[in-house]
Amino acid sequence: MKTTILLFATVLASLSITSCVTEPKTEPAKKTDISEYLGQWTIDIQGGSVGWIEVRQAENYLDADVLWGGGSVLPVSAVFLAKDQVLMIQRSNNVVRTKDVVNARTQVVTDWMEITRNGEKINGILLSPRRNCLSVDTTTFVGTKLPPVPPAPDLAAIKYGKPVTLFNGKDLTGWRLINEKQKNGFSVVDGVLTNDPVQVEGAPHVSYGNLRTDQEFEDFNLKLEVNVPAGSNSGVYLRGMYEVQVVDSYKKELDPHNMGAVYSRIKPTVSAEKPAGEWQTMDITLCDRHATVILNGIKIIDNQPIYGPTGGAMKSDVFAAGPIYLQGDHGKVYYRNIVLTPIVK
Repeated sequence: MKTTILLFATVLASLSITSCVTEPKTEPAKKTDISEYLGQWTIDIQGGSVGWIEVRQAENYLDADVLWGGGSVLPVSAVFLAKDQVLMIQRSNNVVRTKDVVNARTQVVTDWMEITRNGEKINGILLSPRRNCLSVDTTTFVGTKLPPVPPAPDLAAIKYGKPVTLFNGKDLTGWRLINEKQKNGFSVVDGVLTNDPVQVEGAPHVSYGNLRTDQEFEDFNLKLEVNVPAGSNSGVYLRGMYEVQVVDSYKKELDPHNMGAVYSRIKPTVSAEKPAGEWQTMDITLCDRHATVILNGIKIIDNQPIYGPTGGAMKSDVFAAGPIYLQGDHGKVYYRNIVLTPIVK
């Protein structure tokens, strides 16, 4: 009987201890919501350059395009949502290690962005392996969500102000280099604004600058004449943000890098350029984030949306006023009769 009582007491004590044990709580998994990242973002890159990212959801996967500083808008190699709502974007390049025909060796070297979101802002870092892959460069950036591009404006209904003559045909009054530390290749020769970025063979490379107007503008119509020598390249930047390409592309297939294109963003619908060395006319209208380009009297871009900055943009704010700037670091080019007429709103 004594043994039975002891056994019963032991069981009660065991049950009492067990009932006091609290089951560990399991933290609910964070909801994966890619919708927070979908859309377009302008970005300010450490060091002063400008970029752009678009993240979109295709049928059953994510996709993205990136503009990083200069160059073109390009598709990424991968984009995915990682732990703690961090968006990962990868850009890959094929690197040739050896050029031996028999034992040729190439590698895929990947840059990757790690992006976090805070409301309508993003913060990120770009990790770029150096060519030897023995170290990594880290660049920070911040971004702002862009609202959708508004509907195309009715160009027949817009009102214009007084025309502004940007080039007086005598000197560079009203113009200055964007970066005063660079060399100015622009001068006025026989009434023509001439850029001649000469490089001397065997001498150190000379860094030539881009030329901008002192004045800044919002929406406008811009008319000018330009002469592009064979193989040469320049560009006309609207608001210091959107490049309308100036290049010798006569008889080349249609491409978003040809004469009159909004660089890497809007391809002309028809080729209208003249042979190198001939004067050509450009009639450009920028209104409500839409561009119209008439080249040599032929409309090649008809009131098309511009979704973000192009390579070489001065600022990321697509709503801010900005200068006209002429690209001066690529090749020889001539400009004349540059007249801007602001749009009145």
